[in-house]
Amino acid sequence: MGKMGISIYPERSTFDKDKAYLDLAHQYGFKRVFTSLLEINGEKDEVIAGFKKPIAYANSLGMEVMVDINPGLFEQLGVSYDDLSFFDEMGADGVRLDLGFTGAEEAKMTRNPYGLKIEINMSQGTNYVDNIMSYSPNPDQLLGSHNFYPMRYSGLALDHFIACTKKFNKYNLNTMAFVNSHDATFGPWPFNDGLVSLEAHRDLSIATQVKHLKLLGGINDITIANAYASEAELKAMSEAFLAAEPALKIVPSEAITANERIVLFESEHSYRGDRSEYILRSTMTRVWHKDKAFPAHDTRDIKRGDILIGNVDFGQYKGETQIALKDMTNQGQINVVGRISDDELFLLDYIKPWSGFTFEEVVQ
Repeated sequence: MGKMGISIYPERSTFDKDKAYLDLAHQYGFKRVFTSLLEINGEKDEVIAGFKKPIAYANSLGMEVMVDINPGLFEQLGVSYDDLSFFDEMGADGVRLDLGFTGAEEAKMTRNPYGLKIEINMSQGTNYVDNIMSYSPNPDQLLGSHNFYPMRYSGLALDHFIACTKKFNKYNLNTMAFVNSHDATFGPWPFNDGLVSLEAHRDLSIATQVKHLKLLGGINDITIANAYASEAELKAMSEAFLAAEPALKIVPSEAITANERIVLFESEHSYRGDRSEYILRSTMTRVWHKDKAFPAHDTRDIKRGDILIGNVDFGQYKGETQIALKDMTNQGQINVVGRISDDELFLLDYIKPWSGFTFEEVVQ
């Protein structure tokens, strides 16, 4: 099981606010903290002091803190890749390199005497990680994380995100991506229109972003990029992240019956393996509920994303649950009992045969 993370930006807030946020996140099982030294104005000692307190507090809660930095800052702070004592003094658990070196330096950094982890940028799409691996790094101390993007339309394309992630997966390195809180108001930079790794996630709820990353696979850890997410968002993310199976949001039809509700919301669902391009079938509900009544209603033609249950006229298929993957004609034996919520319709492309799922009722 991977870890959930939050982000704090001590230069743009107060210790008391950071502390309250760390407490709340810890309560919901968050284990990672991201913070950024990308922009520093002030003396080195002041900088260390401003970060030390929240880092120490996060560590006291058992949370791991990664500090984002770029090579330009190394010079400003008088830090070099072969002496990472500065970050050890700060109390950090690791360093994230926003921009890298040549490969040899990163590999050497993973063998630092302080046990600091080195996290590298996953989003560039180059052979950067292959190059680092050729210099024999300590793979247990080498992590990858995608970038985040505060400008709308600048986030990663899905195919690029997947290709970049695979480069890290082949070495079994720990990977992380960022998701966006809609209640958060700031990130590390002055401008912020949400803060995501994947552009497609910018306007989605935090739980839907997390479900998508879990269904995609290849990403171990997920961190909220902006601060401060609300308690409702932390709870929703925690539930989605820790769930054994994705809960698909559905809007039930007005005419749904009590028996149909039992089929949808009180049954385990599993995507039948011999799959069709038209329907995703959860067939066991017809066995478990074969003695229940399913009179015909709402037998209109079927649209992609409709939730279907076989009615009394459907013989051996009575009580079977289906999700429409394509538009179809309805010959009267199928009740349309609801539909996948518009914002989660795209998740149908990622549910794999033989996997399980549940339904979660929403109002739209």
